[in-house]
Amino acid sequence: MHVPDGFIDAPVSVAAGAVAAAAVAVSLRGARRELGDTAGSGGLDGERTAPLAGLVAAFIFAVQMLNFPVAAGTSGHLLGGALAAILVGPYTGVLCVSVVLLMQGILFADGGLTALGVNITTMGVVTVVVSYAVFKLLVNVLPKGRRSVTAAAFVGALVSVPASAAFFTLLYAIGGTTDVPIGKVLAAMVGVHVLIGIGEAAITAFTVGAVIAVRPDLVHGARGLATRLKLRVGGELVDAPATAPAPAAARPARKVWAAGLVTTLVLAGFVSYYASASPDGLEKVAADQGIDRKVEEHAAADSPLADYGVKAVSDARLSGGLAGVIGVGATAALGTGVFWVVRRRRTAEAPAV
Repeated sequence: MHVPDGFIDAPVSVAAGAVAAAAVAVSLRGARRELGDTAGSGGLDGERTAPLAGLVAAFIFAVQMLNFPVAAGTSGHLLGGALAAILVGPYTGVLCVSVVLLMQGILFADGGLTALGVNITTMGVVTVVVSYAVFKLLVNVLPKGRRSVTAAAFVGALVSVPASAAFFTLLYAIGGTTDVPIGKVLAAMVGVHVLIGIGEAAITAFTVGAVIAVRPDLVHGARGLATRLKLRVGGELVDAPATAPAPAAARPARKVWAAGLVTTLVLAGFVSYYASASPDGLEKVAADQGIDRKVEEHAAADSPLADYGVKAVSDARLSGGLAGVIGVGATAALGTGVFWVVRRRRTAEAPAV
């Protein structure tokens, strides 16, 4: 659902950019808490949260390359807001998706540069807010357990995609550059993105479930699953004092990070070659409804990585694979750097004890 330049007029694009900037600013502050030291609550040592969050951003980048067919002549791909919010927290999730969209727009000419604010708001902020609200509601009412977290992740991700499509339609109704029947656009956008949402939900639930099965403490949305050890004191049961995890507990986290990075590189460097070549939901609706009549050429159309290929490499399989690997590396590096700085500022601002 990457919105190109020319779909939305300048005033609405500027307004969406302001909303996106505000959301990123708020998320930077919120992410300081999410990326802080969680060892005391049974989570991961704070020094390792930045690389894991960077890996989540890289994973979203890789999976977004894997378009899957959803209807005749239409494909869809992961948006990633729900997955990021549940794995690393909603504030960090907004930053993850924003990093991905920034890298895609600058390096790969995917999503307009003047529409970056629109894309961050639509694909990042809306999906995170909607999915995490639904997720938390379901987790609070369902029986406590890993299956409930996975089921809540499925539903949250499913709802977030058509919500994002509806929000784009609202923006287009306000600042669209062509005169089209908004009712038809809304029906078409929501209809196709409900189908895409099923794929999003399946990917999100599978990924969250896989991480929970190995290290539930790495999943932000599952941290309440751990039961505090009880001690009997004076005839009453009380919570045992929290203790920092043993150094040995950090080694499996490194293994999870390494396994995740290898999986991400394989998805982007190899599996992406077999992705559906059909236009995604927004592209299909835009072509059918006439939204794309004033689309503009991307400012980075001459980028050596435009359209997810290395221009200097003639072999399509190798070109796409190299572009995917470069994108994963660049996204992981930028994301980890951003999250490391955010976490370090949290540490620096922590009051001395």
